[in-house]
Order: sequence, then structure tokens, then C-alpha cells
Amino acid sequence: MPAAYSDQYLEQGTTFSSQITLDGSNGAAYNLYGYSASSQAKKSYYSSNAVLQFTSTVSDAANGVITISANAATTSNVPSGKLVYDVIITDSAGNVTRVLEGRIFVSPGVTGLTAIAPGSPSGTNTIVQNDE
Repeated sequence: MPAAYSDQYLEQGTTFSSQITLDGSNGAAYNLYGYSASSQAKKSYYSSNAVLQFTSTVSDAANGVITISANAATTSNVPSGKLVYDVIITDSAGNVTRVLEGRIFVSPGVTGLTAIAPGSPSGTNTIVQNDE
């Protein structure tokens, strides 16, 4: 099965989640029992280090569904701009197949609340900010 292509959009500092549904050549759901999934993003295909490692799960094996996600703390550290990514699946025999690839457009965030200042009474708006 050749890899499908899909662009994704990610906002820094927010929770990201995307579901991918795999169909077989006959149009029926691809059975993912016994498979694992993995996904990461890089600045370019030739970069040696990933800038984002997604949490990747086979969320509904019978219906061919994979979920890739990242929490807000993780996405806050992703550089804005364009990234490339792919999603691979691995069967129980160790065979690896790329099922999806594309670009991720990362929009920069403005609001970066990192923590409530220690000792602040609950209900106040005192925060500690990252000054970069």
C-alpha cells in the first residue's frame, strides 16, 4: 500500500490530535490487530533529529484507526513554520509500512502560561511567564 498524503495544522501550546483511518484496496477497513504505530515530525526530510514525537496508537484495530497526538506542553516547544511528518505501522513480524506522510504547518502561539506563581492565592491571575 503506498503512503497517503495529508497536510496537518498545529497551533503551538495547544493539544493536537488527529485520527487516520486506513482502508484496504477493496475499500474495507484495514485490520490493524497486532500492529503498532509511530509518528514524528522534522524540519526537513534530511534532518537527523525529530522536533516532535507524536504519541501514536492503534485506537480501533478492527476499523483501521490510528490516532496521533501531542499535549499542549509538547506542542509549545515545536518551532513555528513548516515541518514534514510521516506515520508508520509495524506488524507483529516486524514489517514496517509507511501509511501517511505530509507537511505540518505550525502557527506560533502568543499566550504561554507556564505556571501559577508559587504562593499565589487560588483564583488570582498571577502567573510566571517565559521571557524569551
